[in-house]
This record gives sequence, structure tokens and C-alpha cells, in this order.
Amino acid sequence: MSILIVGLILFLGTHSINMIRPTLRDTIIRRIGFNGWQGLYSLVALAGLIMIGTGYSDVRDSTNTLLIYESPVWMRHFSLLLLLPIFPLLFATYLPGRIQTAVQHPTLMAVKIWALAHLLANGTLADVLLFGGFLIWAVADRISIKRRTTVAPISGAPAGRWNDVIAISGGLLIYIVFLFGLHTWLIGISPLGR
Repeated sequence: MSILIVGLILFLGTHSINMIRPTLRDTIIRRIGFNGWQGLYSLVALAGLIMIGTGYSDVRDSTNTLLIYESPVWMRHFSLLLLLPIFPLLFATYLPGRIQTAVQHPTLMAVKIWALAHLLANGTLADVLLFGGFLIWAVADRISIKRRTTVAPISGAPAGRWNDVIAISGGLLIYIVFLFGLHTWLIGISPLGR
């Protein structure tokens, strides 16, 4: 469990720097340069992500996993439906169009939906720590963005009339691939319960 917790602190901590101390990034860039910042940030975030995956897998496979709540079977089906817009939202982050304009921060919305859907379907302590941590982070970051005077724009494709179509079709294709194999291969659990 401690590996999962440290991983969450590292990964979500690196992604919270602008929330907690907005000037820290610029200070570090002045000291070690932009490439040094990107390298350091990426290493810490990657280490956190690996620890999250390892820690969650270890706890999930353990025989003494603490069950906090048990979701009814229908909730798992509802969660799969709730997850449908996740990948289109992630695509829309980098494809400016109506979706990006309407949602404003598609990645944060995708993380919130992803975390909530997983919390609805899974109720162990590890699930609550992992998905609850991401949900709290995404909500806090969204609130933080509303209060910040400047937010760095996300670079992506130029605005275009086909961007929404690409985001939806590409996102749904990735969703189907995840549903029918990639999630099982990456995470070790079939979302379809097979």
C-alpha cells in the first residue's frame, strides 16, 4: 500500500506544482533550464506512475485487500457507459473545436469522469485511494485554474472544422480497443468481467 501512496504523491504532486506554488516552475527553469525542468518533471512523474501501477497491482492481488463497499453488478455496467466520453475528451484537448470550447478543460473532465466511474464500480481501499486521489486532484486543479490569472495554453493541432469528428471517432475507437483487450493487457483486469 505504501508504494501506491508514494506513487500518488509523486505523480499528483508533480501535476500540482502550478496549483500549490505557481512560480516554482519558472524558478526551477531559470536554474536548470527548460530541458532540465522537462527531464526532471518527466522522471518524477514517470517514477510516480510506475509506483502507482506496481503498488495498485500488489494491493489488488493481495489476499488481505480491505473492501470498503461493494458495488452492485448494474453499477459496473453503468460505469462502462460513463467512461464512453473519456477518450474523445482526451483527443479534444489537442484538437481545438466545439468540444474543447464547451468543456474548457477536457483532460480534467476526462480524469474526473474516469475516477468517478471507477469509484462507482470498485470499492477496495486501494481503489478509493487511487481513483479518489485522482478525483480530488482533478477537482482541485479545476478550481485552481479558475483562480489563476494566467494558464499556459496547451499546444495542439490548429483549429479545424473536422477536429470534433476526429476527437469523437478516434476516441470511441480507442475506447473499444480498451474495452475489448487493451485494458486487460495493460491493467490485468477485463472491464467486461471475462
